[in-house]
Amino acid sequence: MLVVMAANASEQEVRGVIDFLDKLGVAGQPVGGPACTTIHVVSARNGIDSRQIRLLPGVTQVVRDGKAYKLASRDHYPADTVIKLPQASIGPDTFTIIAGPCAVENEAMAMRTAEFLMSRGVRLFRGGAYKPRTSPYSFQGLGQEGLDILGRVRKQTGIGIVTEVMDVDHVDEVEAAADIVQIGTRNMQNFSLLKRVSRSSKPVLLKRGLSATLDEWLMAAEYVMSGGNARVILCERGVRTFADHSRNTLDLSVIPAAKKSCHLSILVDPSHGTGNRDHVMPMALAGLAAGADGLLIEVHPDPPRALSDGAQSLDFGQFDLLLLKLTELAAVFGRKLN
Repeated sequence: MLVVMAANASEQEVRGVIDFLDKLGVAGQPVGGPACTTIHVVSARNGIDSRQIRLLPGVTQVVRDGKAYKLASRDHYPADTVIKLPQASIGPDTFTIIAGPCAVENEAMAMRTAEFLMSRGVRLFRGGAYKPRTSPYSFQGLGQEGLDILGRVRKQTGIGIVTEVMDVDHVDEVEAAADIVQIGTRNMQNFSLLKRVSRSSKPVLLKRGLSATLDEWLMAAEYVMSGGNARVILCERGVRTFADHSRNTLDLSVIPAAKKSCHLSILVDPSHGTGNRDHVMPMALAGLAAGADGLLIEVHPDPPRALSDGAQSLDFGQFDLLLLKLTELAAVFGRKLN
């Protein structure tokens, strides 16, 4: 259910609707739009008489919608969401590059990579302090030490930090080190974790699950948004299919479908999506052409020696070539890299 307020509705009238809904036993989430405030009833039970709500001061319309996701739906909030950070913005008018190693291995490597990226105009650094790995014997990340390194990298270079949180108990520490908190593919439906980051003051980068449908992905975003954190960024990183020519099947067809269904920005991760550095550039360019708002790219100063996912990581020279090609293609679509 969607409650549309009048353009001149006062804060007191908006608060009155929310309080009324609360007495009915349901939650209302206000969202300020370009023309008016709308209140999304995000946990409605059956049997609510919408006529009662329609009579409240400041209300112009009550709309029922069958979509399970309300806050993420473009039907309810048609304007594209733009995530503004001190270092960069993520939205339809730009094409944002987030790059860095799969894992933080040591301070020298992280600092060297961040300085290289800043020199190329890339303002957001991806790097895992906690690493979910299929094998328990693989490198699991440095944990708190890795977060401390990321904090020093940000302080010295000014680059923004994107890093993954895997556990509810670690959210506070990750928030302190990160400008964007990442929820990885394995945790897309970790509802306890989604509810916790819904209270975060930091934007949330939500990766698509290995076998998640678009609706399931958007419902995971709804968990975050319904708790009060509207700054959600989607990330397509490949799904599992019968194909064996790449690590995953990068589903670029989901980009226009997601753009039609929701107002959230969507990034593409061709590194995880293909698992092969030779495939990263063509799929990155295809992601831009398909309408994505940016990329996550794995970059390492010495990929053969990387402790995690070296086979899909670009070295500095390969990343320079990718930036050149992206700049050329972005100009065709009227986009600007940031």
